[in-house]
Amino acid sequence: MSSNVYYETNRQHQHGHNTRNSHLKNRHGYAPRSSPRSFNVNTFGAKANGNDDSKAFMKAWEAACSSTGIVYIVAPKNRDYMLKAVTFSGPCKSSLIIFKIYGRIEAWENPSDYKERRHWIVFENVNNLRVEGGGRIDGNGHIWWPKSCKINPQLPCLGAPTAVTFVECNNLRVSNIRLENAQQMHLTFQDCKNVKALNLMVTSPADSPNTDGIHVSGTQNILIQDSIVRTGDDCISIVSGSENVRATGITCGPGHGISIGSLGEDNSEAYVSNVVVNKATLIGTTNGGGHGMAKNIIFQDIIMKNVTNPIIINQDYCDRVEACPEQKSAVQVSNVLYKNIQGTSSRPIAVKFVCSKNIPCRGISMQNVKLVDQTQQDVSKASCSNVKLDTRGNVSPLCT
Repeated sequence: MSSNVYYETNRQHQHGHNTRNSHLKNRHGYAPRSSPRSFNVNTFGAKANGNDDSKAFMKAWEAACSSTGIVYIVAPKNRDYMLKAVTFSGPCKSSLIIFKIYGRIEAWENPSDYKERRHWIVFENVNNLRVEGGGRIDGNGHIWWPKSCKINPQLPCLGAPTAVTFVECNNLRVSNIRLENAQQMHLTFQDCKNVKALNLMVTSPADSPNTDGIHVSGTQNILIQDSIVRTGDDCISIVSGSENVRATGITCGPGHGISIGSLGEDNSEAYVSNVVVNKATLIGTTNGGGHGMAKNIIFQDIIMKNVTNPIIINQDYCDRVEACPEQKSAVQVSNVLYKNIQGTSSRPIAVKFVCSKNIPCRGISMQNVKLVDQTQQDVSKASCSNVKLDTRGNVSPLCT
């Protein structure tokens, strides 16, 4: 497809025109292959006037999902749509669904209207799906954050919706979308396979509670690339059951960094393997890389700027206000490489390995690492316990 043809098709989608032209014939007298069908949410009753448009979005989804071939769902630009909790379910007949978000989608503002408080927008059991378009998804988190027990410990810990969740979706691409002000987590991939998350902007205030940027759970073969994440919690969190995860070209901060964990909570079994984080920049984050429990992990080509814990493995981690007790049992942490990492720590201790006495950390390697104390502009320190560490090249600070 030439660039001119692509431009015309893309322009029609943005303004909501149907792109079908199967009535035309080519120079040989045969009707060409029909163009993808396009379902505009406005056609199904979306008004973008401050009222709930979720029924119109659901009708557009049902029409697209029941169609064959390649189909588009279009939320046009220069429109602000309000949605209550919605679930876009499969399986679908279509060979590919492309959900074009050109406008802005905002979360319904009344928490009492959320029957199930854990999710806002869900895509479930959908294969061959793309969500893209350059638009915005806004969780209106400012309504939920003051009700969090992280903000007010006197309140019950009830949780809040994840803004966008993909469950059991295979061959998925989410790209060129801005997610902001999630009620809790912004974007979650749960039990998915073959995922690409590209060119995303994920933002919420640094003091917003539990607003992870991108959360990966039980997902295999996922690439997170060329994205900016600025949140109140982990920029990227990778938890149990996830394999073959690659994050590259990530700018993170403010936030808690790029974390693997928490795994094995409440004596549960946990497993994460084959994770690569490279070409990342972490700015003003709490943690750098390696927070959690896993094996076959690589953190490389990373720049740290005023990070609280640039390199940390903590098997005693717990999400509590009080100090975490030493763990008598822990998930094995093994084969973790930190390579080509440089920058500044906001605290004197830049490297911290807190490993279990019963199951120490094994196969931990550091190669060409230089971290200095931001406050002193001097050599930082390392704190290490129960870790078998190998160093190569210039490494500073060193465990003693």
